[in-house]
Amino acid sequence: MEDKGISSQPSHDAPTTESQLSCNNTSSVIDNNIAVQTTMDKPCSCGKQGCSSGSSEADKILPVSYVYAIGRVTHRFPNKSIESELAQATGRRPEEETRGRTREEVIYRALTNPDNRYIARQVCYVLTIEGLETYILVPTDPLDVDRLAQAIRPAPGLGDIDVVIGRRGVIAPPEMCNGLMVPIVYVDQIYSFDRDALLKAIPRRKGVSEDQFRKTADALFNHIIQIADNAGATDEHRALNYLSVRYDEIYHRTQLMQDENYSFSAVDVRISRLSGVRKILDVIFSYENRANRAIQKWFVRVDVTEEFPFLVSPLQQYFER
Repeated sequence: MEDKGISSQPSHDAPTTESQLSCNNTSSVIDNNIAVQTTMDKPCSCGKQGCSSGSSEADKILPVSYVYAIGRVTHRFPNKSIESELAQATGRRPEEETRGRTREEVIYRALTNPDNRYIARQVCYVLTIEGLETYILVPTDPLDVDRLAQAIRPAPGLGDIDVVIGRRGVIAPPEMCNGLMVPIVYVDQIYSFDRDALLKAIPRRKGVSEDQFRKTADALFNHIIQIADNAGATDEHRALNYLSVRYDEIYHRTQLMQDENYSFSAVDVRISRLSGVRKILDVIFSYENRANRAIQKWFVRVDVTEEFPFLVSPLQQYFER
């Protein structure tokens, strides 16, 4: 499929110490989302990233936590000043550009206007998952501000989907996004599309009803993204979310099993026996026969060692050992 985004809530990071705040110069970064990433990437005066001269615990390097999340990008104004500045910028445009348009259309046009890029850089971009504000998004490349602004969309719909790939940071301070305190994600890639586009991109096999295949694919996709606490922050979630938008074989197999009178019943993620130096997961799809309730399982291996998951072995039948 074309590039277009299981079981625990994101854990809360340890509170930042006063010495770390001083070292990282946090007071100068909370006013500008882009500056957060710029400052955090630079080593402080003590010679280490995020270091503290008074705590040996703070000197330890924390492991990188990756995110592969599926949700919807929305925006928030970090303060009244930015909101008023956008309103003034909109008011300076010819009236015919705003007359008769919805509030969402007007905001989208304003934020994607190159003349207002200075405003777009300071707006908070938030990823909501199942209606909950889950992450504050900060692009690692300032040029990607444009992609975040475009993800807001002029006419948001229920089928809108955004896949965010990046690295999870600390909990945002209340001053950063008008009181919203959720984890920051430094975005390295974002894909925006709608559900219909995703399902249409899955090539159908000859002889399969288009309408039935769409129903099957839609049901399986819903099951994956609605698994409890799927915030795309655990290895299990990342593997599942990757497969849901990048590996069409799971949809074809589900349709084939339904044609043989099986129902999709469960998906399980386990550490692979091939896992060693690298993190390799077995993603197992279970199907139950509607007549005799016999279970048949199929699995695929996914490597989640680094930020971008990838396929290790294709879908094949799974046998319990």
